[in-house]
Amino acid sequence: MLPNFSLVDFLYLCGKITKKPMDTIQIKDKTFAISIPESAILKQVQRVANAIEHDYAGQNPLFLVVLNGAFVFAADLIRAVRLPSEVTFVKLSSYEGMSSTGVIKSMIGLNTDLTGRPVIIVEDIIDSGQTMVHLLDEIAAQNPASVAVCTLLVKPDNLKVKLDVKYCCMEIPNDFIVGYGLDYDGYGRNLRDIYTVVE
Repeated sequence: MLPNFSLVDFLYLCGKITKKPMDTIQIKDKTFAISIPESAILKQVQRVANAIEHDYAGQNPLFLVVLNGAFVFAADLIRAVRLPSEVTFVKLSSYEGMSSTGVIKSMIGLNTDLTGRPVIIVEDIIDSGQTMVHLLDEIAAQNPASVAVCTLLVKPDNLKVKLDVKYCCMEIPNDFIVGYGLDYDGYGRNLRDIYTVVE
């Protein structure tokens, strides 16, 4: 019988992630400590899903998911929303390493007609807000019936633009985090909990 390894165990054995005691992990050159456990995340995801169900009753919302970071959040959220709905994806990038580059590139564009549709943008984290402003501009050009922003996390102290975030699971300090879809140079997305950099 094969041993029962998790993906984290596999990455540890490959030397990509080094587990440390006391709920800390090593990813590349940084140490991260657990800050938001999966149970707390899922509780907030369900709260937001309930609000979306209430607000969009009788409608067919289109969830527009921002890759790569929002894929885990989107999967849990959309399965918790018991409404007829559709899903599409866009990919924008403003991060390199641990800091925002300030340059936003559309790598995968919108390929769904948004005309007259109620659109819910699903994002992992709103940091400076500049990426979201860029995406909102693109969506507005396609004449949707409505647009709402739904994010797992917001860093309110780092916002550089004014945004109307209708659905937010949690607000966090201006720290660098990984896990639950968020990464550090491509690693850590598979972690079930959210971790904050400590060194």
